[in-house]
Amino acid sequence: MALGLLTIKSITYLTFTVLLILAAGYLLGRVTIKGVSLGSAGVFIVALIYGAFFYHSLEPNLVVSEITFVKEALKIIENIGLVFFVTSVGFIAGPSFFRNLKKNFKSYISLGLIIILSSCLVTILIILIGGRGEDHESFKALIVGLLSGALTSTPAFSAAKEAVGPALEDPVAVGHGIAYLFGVIGVVLFVQLVPKFTKADMRVERQKIMIEAEETEEEEVELIQLDEFGIAAFSVAAMLGIILGCISAGGFSLTVTGGCLLVALVFGHFGRIGRINFMPKESTLKVFRELGLVLFLIGAGVAGGASFVMYFKPIYFFYGVLMTLIPMFIGYFFAKKVLKLPLLNNLGSLCGGMTSTPALGTLISTAGTENVAAAYASTYPIALITIVLASKLMIMFL
Repeated sequence: MALGLLTIKSITYLTFTVLLILAAGYLLGRVTIKGVSLGSAGVFIVALIYGAFFYHSLEPNLVVSEITFVKEALKIIENIGLVFFVTSVGFIAGPSFFRNLKKNFKSYISLGLIIILSSCLVTILIILIGGRGEDHESFKALIVGLLSGALTSTPAFSAAKEAVGPALEDPVAVGHGIAYLFGVIGVVLFVQLVPKFTKADMRVERQKIMIEAEETEEEEVELIQLDEFGIAAFSVAAMLGIILGCISAGGFSLTVTGGCLLVALVFGHFGRIGRINFMPKESTLKVFRELGLVLFLIGAGVAGGASFVMYFKPIYFFYGVLMTLIPMFIGYFFAKKVLKLPLLNNLGSLCGGMTSTPALGTLISTAGTENVAAAYASTYPIALITIVLASKLMIMFL
């Protein structure tokens, strides 16, 4: 039975794929070795494996329209997941975000810049030194793609593709796919291992970033609820964020990620408009945050895995590792030694500076508190803007 380009066969295949990856990914994420586990990132690993070994082998069984549908549907799943996750993070961080930002504004700005600029310096050196014997434009496009993958930055990936033009989009995509694997896993493991290596007392560290909730003058039963769970308020914030993210000025936009984050932060900060409650329940936000994260990982992982094996070269993977590790360590020690940030503020803002959505989810679980999301949200915007602009400039002038 056909539904335009859609068929029952292709829809069923996609649904089965998503459920299979979710089940297997969570099982893998539960495996713990010396106290370290992949958590939600296990879904990403399974998605990559599925994309690498099964995606192309199933294509001959589908007609062209079905293949197109599956590819587009994966992108839709990724974007829906991103909207759910980022909007949830904004709501969660909103109540403490502006106070936290006011207190540590210079620290967050400088840390975000340090991380991105150091990653760009590594990228520039690789382009200038490692591209001998390669076609310069193609190599440059691939390396800038590696940078977006190493920082798991979809906006930077989009900006790089736009800057190179249609003829060189494939090298950008290849580079992004190759570096994305370690870009996710490297930061996820880092935020779990650092507290263990430093023998941090998480109870003490949580107290350092704990912000007491302000009592409201009115009781919450007195506020008008749009619905029991706050889904309507969540949807309004997400829609406004999407609209804001699509507005472009001078070739730059916040993107859907930045737009949803900003709107949700404002909604979360004020919590209500008049007597109308615009703050979803905590349980609702946690479900949307987790669901959004794993949907994002599935969409990105299957697509990345499909091209990973085809274009993989060890040297490119090594370049991607450098682009992830060097700025991550520089950012961590800069925050610790120079800015003197508490451990959880350090790691939260590091996730934001590395624009690592999966790592934030892992850090929340590791830290046992949602307050780390405020540090992430404070550093993320400056990192987002800087990496998008830097990607375009490197394509244009190197």
